[in-house]
Amino acid sequence: MNRRSSTALAAILVVAPLLVGVPQQRAEAAGPGDGVPSRSTGSPRTLGVDLDTVTIPELQARMKRGALTSSALTQAYLRRIDAVDPKIGAVLWVSPTALGQAAASDARHRRGTVLGPLDGIPVLLKDNVNTRDMPTTAGSLALAGRPPATDASLVARLRAAGAVILGKTNMSEWANFRAAEPTSGWSAVGGQTRNPYVLDRNPCGSSSGSGAALAASLAQVAIGTETDGSIVCPAGMNGVVGHKPSLGLVSQSGVVPISAEQDTAGPMARNVTDVALTLSVIGEGSGLRPADALTRPGSLRGKRIGLWRLPSLGAEVDTLMTRTAKRLRAGGAQVVEVSPPYQDRLAELEFPALLSEFHRDIDAYLDTRDGPGNLAGLVEFNRTHPAERTCFAGQELFEEALAAPPTTDPAYRAVRAELNDLSRRSIDETMAAHRLDAIAAPANPAAWTTDCARGDNDVIPSSTPAAVAGYPSLSVPAGSVGELPVGLLLMAGDHQDAALLSLGAAVEHRLDAWRAPRYLPTSPSLPDGSFS
Repeated sequence: MNRRSSTALAAILVVAPLLVGVPQQRAEAAGPGDGVPSRSTGSPRTLGVDLDTVTIPELQARMKRGALTSSALTQAYLRRIDAVDPKIGAVLWVSPTALGQAAASDARHRRGTVLGPLDGIPVLLKDNVNTRDMPTTAGSLALAGRPPATDASLVARLRAAGAVILGKTNMSEWANFRAAEPTSGWSAVGGQTRNPYVLDRNPCGSSSGSGAALAASLAQVAIGTETDGSIVCPAGMNGVVGHKPSLGLVSQSGVVPISAEQDTAGPMARNVTDVALTLSVIGEGSGLRPADALTRPGSLRGKRIGLWRLPSLGAEVDTLMTRTAKRLRAGGAQVVEVSPPYQDRLAELEFPALLSEFHRDIDAYLDTRDGPGNLAGLVEFNRTHPAERTCFAGQELFEEALAAPPTTDPAYRAVRAELNDLSRRSIDETMAAHRLDAIAAPANPAAWTTDCARGDNDVIPSSTPAAVAGYPSLSVPAGSVGELPVGLLLMAGDHQDAALLSLGAAVEHRLDAWRAPRYLPTSPSLPDGSFS
């Protein structure tokens, strides 16, 4: 990471505006089934705090004065997983050392040697992030043998910061880069993750389990990964916050790849405060000091936001964007409508580039693991293991990647260079022309019904400019279409993560859109996520 990004991120934990951004009055989370709260099945209020709404600073304050221990907090989340996760299928594995990690944190709290804001805080990891003590499969049976030899770099940073690695979450197998018509949230290892708001609806992907687990309050924070949309869409569709950091801010060492040119891990949580604190730990070279700068109140006044409406995501979502713009204006923001250029060309070029990059990067990763040693071996594994085809049979993307030109090919290099140029210009030119602090767009449509035969209905263009450019984006809850959450996606310029998170906290506070899921089995009156 360059010096400019380090300096910018030094301001990321302007804690006062972030705390303002957490709605203080929220309903108690419903229990599984018919939407009736149930304390006997892992109520979020068992510790004298509401797991749905409590923030990391509030938890740390209670730990400091002896009113809470990490062990009690970890046990509360483990009870929630036992009680609620059978309904949604978000958590694959619970770490056998979770309670031991919590006990070690409690000892540090007693001694006054706390390691930082995440010390004792339970964290779930997406199943493509290497852990030495739990399987890391990317959802595939091909990697279901011996765990990786070492932790991913970001996991090492979490452990060094005292975080409790609670377990691993299900994901769209191979991060939705196997079949032409995949079903988000499904993997051969974990089956289908369901949307906690309406259980027959999709959680989006590929960080499906991370988003659904947070919506159900199964951990304080989670780690997702994104190549294009895989953090921000599940965040939006599950009604939580997700941050795709600037490319290079979080190390991808030890994370199952699609493309080094676009991949990044990032934090997800139920509020912007916790997302920012987690980024302060997993971001490399950021030089963040969480006690810095408690002075600036968060505000929308004078902020200029460009609204990219994307009516193709459906009339109900477009109506919600109209209401969102009205609320932001009432909070003092200036909202102007924009249409970032070059989107058709980006859509044309992105996929061919990713095919070449995936072949290069997955071969390098598989060489570090037991199982198929390269992509060709992985294709053969899928052909000979029927369990890999129980939801969808295809592996067209794998096969196309095998035939794609190598990343040394001049034609590929020209495509990637044009992608980088146009994606950055699409954001930079739009922000400059309208003097914007950020561009905003819907993060997702209303969740579609999960259907293995049909596959996803997820052509969602809002995430692409920032994903391809390597710029930061942030999804915060904007409201709902019926029962189904929709996120507001904010994006900004290169390594403007700090400013984007501060703005996101103010937006979160103004919209105050979070609400607990009711675990409805179905809702026939809702739209089916269809959009044109």
